[in-house]
Amino acid sequence: MAKEFNTTGSCNPERHYMVNIDDKLAKIRELVDKGKYFTINRARQFGKTTTMNFLFNSLSDEYLVYQISFESDGDLFESKPEFCHGLAMKLSRMPFTTEEQSNYWRNHSNCANLDEFSVVVSDFCKSQGKKVILMIDEVDKSTDNQLFLNFLGMLRNKYLDRDKNGMDSTFYSVILAGVYDVKNLKLKIRNDEERKYNSPWNIAVRFNVDMTLSAEGIKGMLDEYESDYHTGMDTKLIADEIRRMTSGYPFLVSYICSLIHEEFCGDWSVEGIKKAVKWIVVNNSTLMDDLSKNIENYPDLKKMLEGILLHDKEYLFEPDVPAIRLGNMFSFIKNDETGHVAIHNLIFEQKLYNYFMAEQLLKEETNFSTNRSIFVSGGKLNMPLVIERFKDLLEAENKSCDEEFLEKQGRLLFLCFLKPIINGTGFYYVEPQTRNDGRMDIVVTYGGEEFIIELKIWRGMKYETKGEIQVSEYANVRGLKKAYLITFSFLKEKVVQIEPEWKRVNGVDVYEGIIWAKRK
Repeated sequence: MAKEFNTTGSCNPERHYMVNIDDKLAKIRELVDKGKYFTINRARQFGKTTTMNFLFNSLSDEYLVYQISFESDGDLFESKPEFCHGLAMKLSRMPFTTEEQSNYWRNHSNCANLDEFSVVVSDFCKSQGKKVILMIDEVDKSTDNQLFLNFLGMLRNKYLDRDKNGMDSTFYSVILAGVYDVKNLKLKIRNDEERKYNSPWNIAVRFNVDMTLSAEGIKGMLDEYESDYHTGMDTKLIADEIRRMTSGYPFLVSYICSLIHEEFCGDWSVEGIKKAVKWIVVNNSTLMDDLSKNIENYPDLKKMLEGILLHDKEYLFEPDVPAIRLGNMFSFIKNDETGHVAIHNLIFEQKLYNYFMAEQLLKEETNFSTNRSIFVSGGKLNMPLVIERFKDLLEAENKSCDEEFLEKQGRLLFLCFLKPIINGTGFYYVEPQTRNDGRMDIVVTYGGEEFIIELKIWRGMKYETKGEIQVSEYANVRGLKKAYLITFSFLKEKVVQIEPEWKRVNGVDVYEGIIWAKRK
């Protein structure tokens, strides 16, 4: 059976093209070998279950490993005896266990409470010739259940007593996997008069293994694919571009590859990757649905994302801040090289821009409907005309907005104007490296051409000249002969430039349009 790129469930190297994760497994095994308890908490479709399955196989040569999940096991939590019985029966059915080990759990499945089950665990671990590891997948599906939290509290207490009772008095290492970090739960696990609240998992060490996929790892996967299909692709170029678009988010990497192979006739080019990215952004998937759902469920998270994307705000990456902790947990954001919050990947950026644009259009009175055909001739996009008509529209319908409004919303308004013109044929994304000093570069591709558009606020002629130089340098880096600059100005009089015009800067023709906004 031919291999495929997998986007559902766990990956299997016998059936799926996948990135080698041996380096990540080695780092995780270091924690296990040291007897650590920890949680692999990563976002949805980030490769947690695949990692757990590979880890199970890797550890089973030296340890007795139990890998279980409580997903869809609601009946287990009806009572303490039911929970103890169900857990024991799960352990009795694990692969690689002897008949004697399976019988032990079946014979001790009638515990009335967790105290009795704790003794059963200790007796079992002490009787084995090797250390016992417990792995629990999809753990956050059970964290709203007090019985499960009590079970974690039991494991925590046994861990704390290891020095007194011996390392073999409990599981040598416990590994949880899920989206939410159980360590942060503040729940009552002791019933006393002082009502002491503790995390049931505050004994866990920090899990800092990078589970994103590197460009080198993606290239290895593509090399294997290429040896099967002989497409002639430049695997390094394609791997670098996929990594640039996804920041190594495992599901997105596989999804792009799957779409190129199945939907876009094996177009293993940069243009093919853009087609796949556009497909992902426009068509619903569980991951994209989660993105929209969670920013509505958490207003502070939404406010932070809007601040980064629309208002050029910078936030120090402080993981104890609730909105930042949530965004990082969902992998919507990451810690950039400067220690600030950044959107995790370009695909999420474009999805969020589309989301915020849709919101803006619902409440914006400006009429953005236009005849798309006037901007396209012979399959080519007339970008100067796009800028000219946007300028005319905004100045004609300007509602005496204040400077703060247009600085926050002006660039979003341009995207609202541009998107229906290129929709279905073109592609755009915002270049995150240029989102500073009040400027933002948009990269647009249409009809085989690429356009660089910088949007900024008028800060004076010196700053304007700097913007012209910046956009020309960026165009030179990308091998382009033309670039575009849109400036929003609040000067009382149009003393600099009335109509858009071309300027020659650093060997690049820069088309500059200044939009004059009325003040309230």
